[in-house]
Amino acid sequence: MLVFDTLAIGGTWVPSEGEGTIEVVDPTTEEIYASIPAGVPTDVDRAVAAARASFPTWSEVPPLERATLLAKVAEELEARRDAIAEVITHEVGMPKRQSASIQVGTGIVAFATAAELAKTYPFEDTTHGLIVREPVGVVGCITPWNYPLNQIGAKVAYALAAGCTVVLKPSEVAPVNAFILAEILHEIFPPGVFNLVTGLGPVVGEALARHPDVDMMSFTGSARAGTRVAELASGTVKRISLELGGKSPNVLLDDADFDKAVPNGVAASYYNSGQTCNALTRMLVPRSELHRVEELARAAAEAYTIGDPFADGIRLGPLVSAVQRDRVRSYIETGIAEGATLITGGAEQPEGLDHGYFVSPTVFSAVTSDMVIAREEIFGPVLSIMPYDTEDEAVAIANDTPYGLAGSVWGSSERANSVARRIRAGQVSINGGRAQGDTPFGGYKQSGMGREHGAFGLEEFLEVKAILV
Repeated sequence: MLVFDTLAIGGTWVPSEGEGTIEVVDPTTEEIYASIPAGVPTDVDRAVAAARASFPTWSEVPPLERATLLAKVAEELEARRDAIAEVITHEVGMPKRQSASIQVGTGIVAFATAAELAKTYPFEDTTHGLIVREPVGVVGCITPWNYPLNQIGAKVAYALAAGCTVVLKPSEVAPVNAFILAEILHEIFPPGVFNLVTGLGPVVGEALARHPDVDMMSFTGSARAGTRVAELASGTVKRISLELGGKSPNVLLDDADFDKAVPNGVAASYYNSGQTCNALTRMLVPRSELHRVEELARAAAEAYTIGDPFADGIRLGPLVSAVQRDRVRSYIETGIAEGATLITGGAEQPEGLDHGYFVSPTVFSAVTSDMVIAREEIFGPVLSIMPYDTEDEAVAIANDTPYGLAGSVWGSSERANSVARRIRAGQVSINGGRAQGDTPFGGYKQSGMGREHGAFGLEEFLEVKAILV
């Protein structure tokens, strides 16, 4: 078992002022993998004070110098890619090979992209007098467990590139990768620029969100928790960036290449065992093609090998926890009770897997917009196929959700582009188009506010000042 008994505050590793610990459970073995400090509000006070003290000096460091340091972080992450991938597979359950390319790869890209952007971004311009873009100040970051290093990078890398100082509270479910990153950052950045406090959301997260010396909160997680962060942050009128849930539609038009679109859509629903906020969990298909799509989806889902994420050939690992597994199984049972057609999968423990938090890749069909499985974020390997009769109806179904994080359209280019523009979501792909490292990410409606990555992500951490001469 790995034991972490200190926090990163002010450039040193110090014990928590609390006495509690939190156990990190490996979702494949159901055994304790690591333990971390259960931080307390006074730890947050110390970390914020360190960040506040280092802000005046760090904010004056030229962007080119900040870029150099961020690029070094990307290099160090690359050098440790395999080791970090192994850690995240133990924490989250994503197959090791995918962890290396996706989990660690996206974290590397975040720091590398932020470094490049710091070199080129116009922090000053004279278009309307002298306009100066300055760092917002001390930033509190709260990150989730599903893509832990990616989400840390999306916040921390861009905040540092902007000239902000940071206090990070990573998810207590998957925190070990954050300790590795903290070691790297402490070797590269001045003391107090980056600080790490682990602990529970209602304790450490809330203390950070309400802290009067934190200028901005950047949060990724559930809508319920995000609402709480916003409520607490509003007491001191902090800037807030929220990346919350999703129930993303995948619209297959009648002229789509179904043989390509359906397997792609299943994969887009099952990444990370479905524990992905922008997973395409609602597949909208022409009613005339419903049977064909069902069979294609069945074949694609049943081709997924499920099991030990360290074993060769495994495409689907466990869910992150017993709580998450039970939650997803409950949604599957609800879908059956609501009258949706179960095409494949189900709520039972997958055959041959006696332990681990596994859920079979599941596909429902004949799902309607009033069903719970069509409206609520399941966060597991569960795909809902929803038939429609007209293009307008498809758009209406796509938008009939409280969320608006992502979406997808398959069909001829002109029609697909037209439908994509009508979908109320922050990011919509056409015929499998993929985001790049600088593509802005964030949502409409209850999927949050603000954007991450690229110039839009950097600007979240900047204030605009007009200097009148």
